[in-house]
Amino acid sequence: MAGIEPGILLISDPFLKDPNFKRTVVLLCEHREEGSFGFVLNKSFDQELGDLIKDVDGIRFPVYDGGPVQKDTLHFLHRCPARIPGGIELVDGIFWGGDFEDVLRLLKEKELQQQDIRFFLGYSGWGEGQLDGELKEKSWITRPASTPLVFNMNTQQIWKNALKDMGGEYTQMTNYPTDPQLN
Repeated sequence: MAGIEPGILLISDPFLKDPNFKRTVVLLCEHREEGSFGFVLNKSFDQELGDLIKDVDGIRFPVYDGGPVQKDTLHFLHRCPARIPGGIELVDGIFWGGDFEDVLRLLKEKELQQQDIRFFLGYSGWGEGQLDGELKEKSWITRPASTPLVFNMNTQQIWKNALKDMGGEYTQMTNYPTDPQLN
């Protein structure tokens, strides 16, 4: 589908029923013929980074639920390319991955702030043609990512803010009930 590329946000339709993606915003990191993947930006995980990695025990950085696939893998997005080499720039100022040893060192030295890096357990993935099909069904609204949305610490507002920023009919969608039958 035209215009779908890394750095695009997938904003779930207000009435999307899938519990994994209800009122979520996914940053798309890869979109190829054989499949796509990204990270849910607005679902908190119930443990912090220091709870998951022994090397940074006591580090109180939040971890987010990146999606339902491979929940035993840790990923990260950051905006520190000079300090974390090897990342892939998805869109201006937003990088995916990099040298994890550098990340651990920077965390131990207290050289990273929570607003500079986001950690995700698991990811969101689509098989060949699956995301294109969901886009045709209008399960997702798309827009370019921005640093303020991707690194927003108030996860409860990301879905609404992503739509409000688009204006018009999208602003109205933020007030739709989660179940239209309850209206």
